[in-house]
Amino acid sequence: MMEFKILNGLTGETQFTALIDAEETTAESTKVGLAVEWALETGFDLSGADLTGADLYGANLSWANLDGANLSGADLTGANLFRADLYGANLYCANLSDTNLYCADLSNANLSSAILRSSDLAKANLSGANLSGADLTEANLFRADLYGAKLAGANLSDTNLYCVNLSDTNLSSAILRSSDLTKANLSGADLYEADLTGANLTDACLLDANLSKANLAIAAGAAPTARSRKRDL
Repeated sequence: MMEFKILNGLTGETQFTALIDAEETTAESTKVGLAVEWALETGFDLSGADLTGADLYGANLSWANLDGANLSGADLTGANLFRADLYGANLYCANLSDTNLYCADLSNANLSSAILRSSDLAKANLSGANLSGADLTEANLFRADLYGAKLAGANLSDTNLYCVNLSDTNLSSAILRSSDLTKANLSGADLYEADLTGANLTDACLLDANLSKANLAIAAGAAPTARSRKRDL
């Protein structure tokens, strides 16, 4: 057993000292992951903690308070983050493949270049989140709230976006091939040069959406209407 300090990401001061089953030679990522599990078991606060690169593969983080935590580069593959509080968290380049984020709060979080392949984000709050360049292939975003989110260059191929709120969202150059956007709210969304090949836009709201140079080949329900606009070039 050894003591391992977790610092606060903002102040750099020690937030708590965990007692973990590890050696000095144990990988830093493993030590951080063990410290997180210890904190959850003992009731220590993880909000704002510096958890950069943490190995949290398959960890149970349901209902965890990770508000403002730095999880950049962390491995959260297959983790359970059901209803976790990740408001304003930094998840840059984190791996969240096959992760349960059902009803999680990811509003204003930084998920740029993160991997969220096949993750469950149903009813999650992602309003104002930065998902630029993120990989959301085959993810489930059923009824998720992405109001004002940044998804420029993100990959949402084969993604479930049924009834999702994408109003005022930046989806420029995003890939939405074969995604299900049935009844999605895309009002005011920027879809400049987005790839919507084969996407299902049945009953989607495109009021004031920017579809300039977007690829709508074989997209269901995507017939031009007065509800969409072109970017002024």
